[in-house]
Amino acid sequence: MKVEQYYIIITISFKEEGKKWTAHCEELGTAAYGKSLEDAKIKIQEAIDLHLCTLEEVGTLMEFLNENKIKIIKEKPTKNINISIPPNSSILTQSYIPKIHAYC
Repeated sequence: MKVEQYYIIITISFKEEGKKWTAHCEELGTAAYGKSLEDAKIKIQEAIDLHLCTLEEVGTLMEFLNENKIKIIKEKPTKNINISIPPNSSILTQSYIPKIHAYC
């Protein structure tokens, strides 16, 4: 049986704070930190994946996405996604496109 896969597009913000980098996903409320920017990227993606997997396991993923107005798409975008940030911002921002359904 083929399991359908869907995607969501979420935004992750990174900020250097002292000797650490913090990462935050606005749409999910998930946060993490690392010793470097690359470390923070890895840790926030792991935290997001765990958050989505947990929601799927307890059966509330779709409800959560709908309540938080997170758009579900059927095909992974092939083009770059533009993100608007304030000029001269000390915050780095990137998109992240995880798969959902049969997530875990």
